[in-house]
Amino acid sequence: MHFVDYSLIVLYLVLLLILGSLDKLKKNSSAGEIIIGGRALTLPGFVASLVSTWYGGILGVGEYSFRYGLSNWLVFGVPYYLAAILFAVFLAKKARKSEAFTIPDRLASTYDNKTAVAGSVVIFLMTVPAAYVLMIGILGQYLFGWPLWGGVLAGTLFSIVYVYTGGFKSVVRTDLFQFVLMFIGFIMLLVILYFNYGGFSFLSKNVPHTLFTWNGGNSGWYIALWYVIALATLIEPAFYQRCYAAKNVKVARNGIFISIIFWMIFDFLTTACGLYARAILPNLQNPVASYPALAIRVLPAGLLGLFALSLLATVMSTIDSYSFIAASTFSRDIVMRIFKIDEHQTAFYTRLGLVVTTVLAVIPILFFKSVVDIWHVLGSVGTPALLVPVFFSFVGKKRLPSRIAFLSIIISGSLSLIWYLSQFYTVDSSYWFKIEPIFPGLAISIVLFLLFSKNKEKLSVAKK
Repeated sequence: MHFVDYSLIVLYLVLLLILGSLDKLKKNSSAGEIIIGGRALTLPGFVASLVSTWYGGILGVGEYSFRYGLSNWLVFGVPYYLAAILFAVFLAKKARKSEAFTIPDRLASTYDNKTAVAGSVVIFLMTVPAAYVLMIGILGQYLFGWPLWGGVLAGTLFSIVYVYTGGFKSVVRTDLFQFVLMFIGFIMLLVILYFNYGGFSFLSKNVPHTLFTWNGGNSGWYIALWYVIALATLIEPAFYQRCYAAKNVKVARNGIFISIIFWMIFDFLTTACGLYARAILPNLQNPVASYPALAIRVLPAGLLGLFALSLLATVMSTIDSYSFIAASTFSRDIVMRIFKIDEHQTAFYTRLGLVVTTVLAVIPILFFKSVVDIWHVLGSVGTPALLVPVFFSFVGKKRLPSRIAFLSIIISGSLSLIWYLSQFYTVDSSYWFKIEPIFPGLAISIVLFLLFSKNKEKLSVAKK
């Protein structure tokens, strides 16, 4: 990278800090102001914030596109579009009308405080941004030549410093800026690749044929697994937070539909660039770094810096959002629920939660080197724990009794975790009975709902 590239990055970081610091939390700020910005989120802010937050796994997408080609759309595209449509149709309106601040708020009002705390622990672990911290570290290695820990430390601190001072409003304001950058960088890269190397004819000659098949050489069961993992969208805290923060129901519902269109466009850009990376850099040792390695190969000074901004913006917009969700979950939904602390202490405990979240985000990096693997673990354990209790707290006439909802979260999540760990104790390093861990946990959760759910009116009378 050249001086002009570094100058662009420095300018980006300065502008990010300025934008993020325009809103400052006060000691006595209410939970509504801190966590959902006073329910004043407009459609542009909703779309830009949700699109950039939910696409932070840019290097994971690059890794998968490099290895498996077009099947990236069937794994990280289509299942998530479908799940987002389900959310918009069945949950967006009800979430906004519920007037809650967080998912655990809904669990508490539907079941009880104990169930809310159990759900909060799962949400906290799912939103600690370990995968994205790993990505920012890898970007630091490729763009600046830093050691992994240096990129992790610098990238994470820059991603959360303004969240520490401004809360949700700072997240949205910076996401608008980062949304624009993420699209500019990839559009620019793809245009240059097309005119310098050619289109489909170039790719078809230089990319293995399997990368143009629907499964990329993977089994159908592996592809199907991601459609189940995509159901995690129905319990996605970033979706709920933005619906709770939306100015009205229309913004919440339409914002998701518009976001899907932008995700489809960005998936086209990222999948195409992943195929070019495979064609131009066939011997790349670390596919996680396919995008930065490709940019370093083909882009001149100035444009390389612009694409670096695109990568940084895509990852950092997710680190700040998920760090903030994890921090607010730690403060309001775990610590303050357990110890019955007054809500006027939300700002203090949210900032404490940011520190705890940052520390915990680094730990998984010691055990995982693949972004996709981290997603796989979190989705396989968190989805079965929360999907049924959360979804049916909004939809349908049946509800689980409080005690069963609590047990469902504990048992299904624990079973999937134990099932995941079974690979370390089998001779061939496979899961028990060759079954992915998400399925036994999800099956238990569904069985408990079928056996014990009751009409919600009857449960309301019983509570009284």
